[in-house]
Amino acid sequence: MDCQQLDDIIKSSKNILIISHLNPDGDTLGSMCGLYSAISDNYKKKADMLLMSKLPNIYSFLPYSSAAKHVSEYDKSREYDLVINVDVAAFNRMFESEILFTKAKTTVNIDHHVTNTGYADLNYVEPDASSTGEVLYYLMKNLGWKISLNTAICLYTAILTDTGSFRFSNTTQRAMSSVAELIEIGVKPDEIYKYCYESNTKEHVQFQAHCISNAVFTDDNKIAYTIVYKKDMERFNVGEDCTEGLTEKLRAIKSVEVAFLVKQLSPALSKISMRSEAADVSKICEIFDGGGHKLAAGCLIKSNVETAAKKIIDEIIKLGL
Repeated sequence: MDCQQLDDIIKSSKNILIISHLNPDGDTLGSMCGLYSAISDNYKKKADMLLMSKLPNIYSFLPYSSAAKHVSEYDKSREYDLVINVDVAAFNRMFESEILFTKAKTTVNIDHHVTNTGYADLNYVEPDASSTGEVLYYLMKNLGWKISLNTAICLYTAILTDTGSFRFSNTTQRAMSSVAELIEIGVKPDEIYKYCYESNTKEHVQFQAHCISNAVFTDDNKIAYTIVYKKDMERFNVGEDCTEGLTEKLRAIKSVEVAFLVKQLSPALSKISMRSEAADVSKICEIFDGGGHKLAAGCLIKSNVETAAKKIIDEIIKLGL
């Protein structure tokens, strides 16, 4: 991995944009804010940060997160010298921000999804990394960048959340080594944990309880799924981050081997999030132009939620997962 090219491009770029993915999680947000912080500290340059969805309240503690703007606030005719995507698994996952990426003089793709095809001019993709935050941490180390406490908080959050607070199989020795060094810089694990996992509202908890109580179990309880309707999100007054961790809760049921969530984005568009104990769910999501990791993947299906759920079930059975 040639890190020097990234250093040279940042040095020569007058305007920089960092893009996170749709329905942002802790990894994409921690990586975006961490990169913003590091560029500011090491190059004395201010980058722009783009959100494709509203910032979830639980991540508002991240340093510099308030500086991020929604894609609707951007002038789509603007041409950036450098656009960097963080944790964006595929070119078609950029949606409205695609035009800004395409117009850029140089593009960079920093990610850890095994399905990432390397769609940018420069690609730093490590499928064996726990998170994009981990990829960024070692990029920064290889470049000799100063990692401030603000940067460390962001990268720690990225790694913490994408390893399920160090519970998932992607919790490797390399990931834990990076976390140990971030703690040495000054990160307080108990504080970050509370922000990420103990800051939910009553409505959020009640909404997730509603979704779990309405879960459907099939194939001798080996497959579990729940459907998230917009009307229920409105009824419980919850934000777009209301489903975070929900698929994992279904997957945690002893008999369940594959769990998925179908979220209604519109009457004819559904978002799928899949988790598995051992089956390669990325194969299913790739059928619908999605992707991710073997045990955690997602996609969009252009149909109503009920039809989308049936399509996923059919593919699970067809592939024998």
